[in-house]
Amino acid sequence: MGMNSFNNSVDLLHRAMDVQQLRFQVTANNIANSEVPNYKRQSVNFESELKRAFISRDTAHEGFKMQVSDERHIHSEMPRDWRDVGPRRVTDFVSTAKPNGNNVDAEQEAMNVVQIQMQYNLLTQLTSFEFNQVETAMKKI
Repeated sequence: MGMNSFNNSVDLLHRAMDVQQLRFQVTANNIANSEVPNYKRQSVNFESELKRAFISRDTAHEGFKMQVSDERHIHSEMPRDWRDVGPRRVTDFVSTAKPNGNNVDAEQEAMNVVQIQMQYNLLTQLTSFEFNQVETAMKKI
């Protein structure tokens, strides 16, 4: 495991923990507003955008690149750097709402909180594992 892959792994784990923290705040906000008329629940989109960035990086060599001789020409889509991907808050205007226009299911949101906490705990364990790997490697030197 090279130092760069270690840095990338730890960076990705920390980003994922930040996303889980934001998810927790967004979910708590949904619960707090579960009876407010016309409030629409929010969620956080991150993993699907991250996956698209990784796919664009992995398939970059397969696509053809157009030559450009002027900045006004159409540019080929460049692979997205996964480090530029950030979480996005998404408001759910589509799901069925209660008679008062609110679409928060407080029970579902409470289950989401448990899932978020479990994922956060897993991410902290994975981060700890990454550092333990480096510590083990250092002892062998």
